[in-house]
Amino acid sequence: MAHPVKGAPAHDDIPLVAHVVYSFGCGGLQTLLAECINRMLAAHYRHAIICLTPAKDYADRIDRPDVVFHDLHKPPGNSIATHVRLWRLLRRLRPAVLHTYNVGTIEYNATAWLAGVPVRIHAEHGRDSVEIDGRHRRYNVLRRLLIPVVDAYVPVSNDLVDWLRGTVGIPEKKIAMVINGVDTARYAPAPGPAAAPPTIWIGTVGRADRIKNHAGLLDIFERVLARFPGSEYDLRLAIVGDGPLLETLRSRVAAQAWGDRVWLPGARGDIAGLLRTFSVFVLPSLSEASPVVVLEAMASALPVVASRVGGLPQLVLDGETGALADAADVEAFADAIARYIRDPELRLAHGAAGRSHVQAGFSMDAMVAGYDALYSRHLARKKRWPVLFRRLRA
Repeated sequence: MAHPVKGAPAHDDIPLVAHVVYSFGCGGLQTLLAECINRMLAAHYRHAIICLTPAKDYADRIDRPDVVFHDLHKPPGNSIATHVRLWRLLRRLRPAVLHTYNVGTIEYNATAWLAGVPVRIHAEHGRDSVEIDGRHRRYNVLRRLLIPVVDAYVPVSNDLVDWLRGTVGIPEKKIAMVINGVDTARYAPAPGPAAAPPTIWIGTVGRADRIKNHAGLLDIFERVLARFPGSEYDLRLAIVGDGPLLETLRSRVAAQAWGDRVWLPGARGDIAGLLRTFSVFVLPSLSEASPVVVLEAMASALPVVASRVGGLPQLVLDGETGALADAADVEAFADAIARYIRDPELRLAHGAAGRSHVQAGFSMDAMVAGYDALYSRHLARKKRWPVLFRRLRA
């Protein structure tokens, strides 16, 4: 069933991009997709969003009047019926491009090929807790098997480029990196001169899932409190985000009698405003690619203490915009956070450097231009092979 965001007929002569996602719930990937659709020139491409499951928490972030959502209502596990529903939908929509995101949707490139979609793009925005090290045999076999029907694999970080090429075995000519971007106007420090906050908030934003290592963050916060046993600083921890481990985290906080020192509000829609209240941003994840929330924190002029994993060293410059540590090294994380607590000048300097780093290399406009050029390049190549386009109109 289709759900128009804002109803307006689309022009058939403008190519349609069909984006396939597991759901359109809250998350960094959904934020990027919404921004990309909103900012891409309407004269270049139309867009449709196809959700395997019906969650559309972020649908109101789409501003364009011609974008329509479609739900496939996929049941858990493998589902041939979902492929059939998608095939029928694609034959009706006749998109020029199918764009899938992460391993949960990659198999639908084969369905798109059978439906006659000329260009198939697959993006890798990061790995889930099932394949933290990127060596999940079945997933990587699937990625390799689909090489003939996927025109481009799009990693969002240098780390993912190396992984696709070296571990998965994707040919170099089929890899096209597009770096994530962030809206530096929306995510910005509070206006006016910075004053020493009465409360120092150590904050993170992310799904309460094992891969984000929030349990480890509670261990880190415990070590930080031990470093400041007196009442000189009012130290608080914010873990913002929903997920399967949220209640477990809340139970641990209650058992340790931290009271209002630790805030676990669940999902929030005011992340830009919340980041302006933080003093330090922390991300002790077990695996990451190019997390949007780190770009948002840096754009908000926060120093970032993060794990030395995946694409994070490409974002966080150790000793310049923040600090990097091994995910399991609780003491190193606590030491880095303590330095920022004791030295507000260092906190401000690294935060300012982080914002400059994002403005120079991670703009939203550059990301949108990258996807626009990617679609156009592959469509132009396919137009030189008319037989493939005839299949679309058959």
